[in-house]
Amino acid sequence: MEKTKSKIHYAWWILVGLCLMVGLGKGALNNTAGLFITPVAKDLGVGIGNLTLYLSISAIVTLVFLPIGGKLMAKYDTKTLLVFAIVLQAGAFAAFGFMKAVWGWYVFSIPLAIGGVFITVIAGPVLINQWFKKSNGLALGIMGAAGGAIGAIAQPVVGNLIAGRGWSQTYIIVGVAVMIIVIPVILLLIRKSPKDKGLLPYGAAVASIDGVPAEDTNDKGISFAIARKSGAFYSLAVFFFLITAIASFSIHIPTFLANKGYSVGFSGTVMGVSMIGVLVGALVLGVLSDKLGSKNTSVLAMLLGVVAIAMFLFFAENGVLVTIAAGIFGFTTASIGTLAPTLASTLFGSKDYSQIYATASLGLAVASIIALPAYGFVYDFSGTYTIVLWIIAAMFVINILAILFAFKSKKNLVEQGHWN
Repeated sequence: MEKTKSKIHYAWWILVGLCLMVGLGKGALNNTAGLFITPVAKDLGVGIGNLTLYLSISAIVTLVFLPIGGKLMAKYDTKTLLVFAIVLQAGAFAAFGFMKAVWGWYVFSIPLAIGGVFITVIAGPVLINQWFKKSNGLALGIMGAAGGAIGAIAQPVVGNLIAGRGWSQTYIIVGVAVMIIVIPVILLLIRKSPKDKGLLPYGAAVASIDGVPAEDTNDKGISFAIARKSGAFYSLAVFFFLITAIASFSIHIPTFLANKGYSVGFSGTVMGVSMIGVLVGALVLGVLSDKLGSKNTSVLAMLLGVVAIAMFLFFAENGVLVTIAAGIFGFTTASIGTLAPTLASTLFGSKDYSQIYATASLGLAVASIIALPAYGFVYDFSGTYTIVLWIIAAMFVINILAILFAFKSKKNLVEQGHWN
């Protein structure tokens, strides 16, 4: 274990690899999908709705495959799985470039989603939980911020490629480029656990969980069989569902602003501030979860969310306050990538983390399918987002209650001797 005393712990190289892998999987593949919709639909002669059906198929496949992916991560070699996953995700993305009919998007959305389950959802939190016993929240925050930064770079690059080379070549260029970059990163940097390098997790000698030294709690916690029957697990799933449903409102913010009489240019500025809020939130919430604990930080983030919604509701005519509200809202939605994984780790430990996190993450997939159209239907029916905003405020409050109940349930499980 002498290696643990080296200047740079290998956990930080794991984080570098994850930043590149997750960042490119999200930022260069998933988050650029919207740039292709209009040119592809126009060239294929299909409606936007018909084309974007592939996104719904992808979401459903994600929903079905998440618990399976968690089991595979726990059982099989991580590097092999992740190489296979990036080939599926980026390869399917590149395959879109060869398609001449909309059914191609429907078919290749399946491997796109299966690969994405590992690359963009499970791998980051699972590996960070394995490698970091100290600064776990900071590591998650850095990974989230890096993904946002890579996405910010990828958007204009991909947009210019589509304008210059067309959507078909751009799909192929981006998909192949991501594989060329990510596969060597996985092979050279990624390791499943510190044991593979003869190391303790970063900070194992000094970090602790509920007063127990982390070196004694590595690979310990509450089993999946016990966890999935507990109130803590269902509360965590509720948190995942609601914070994702809340974050989905970001896509409706420009329409909300237009409804209030603001220009498209102003909406663009507000959305830029919101994205800055997400980047800052990923880092700050990560650091705070290390300092204050995931429970206190999560409650604080939800309270800030209520403040943001109150500003949208009562100060919508003030452009400055609306802009600040969007920044705060973005800050709180960073909870998806930082607080959700740290809550899972704090509540259930490392023993069956990949299965527990992946199964609880079903809430993320379900919310993404339901919330976006639901907000749109409410707006179409009422002509305003007022009802939606009150619902979102209620979601923040419910999340606070869910967090408090989850930790009470965890305490009962520990007292019953299920933490081992």
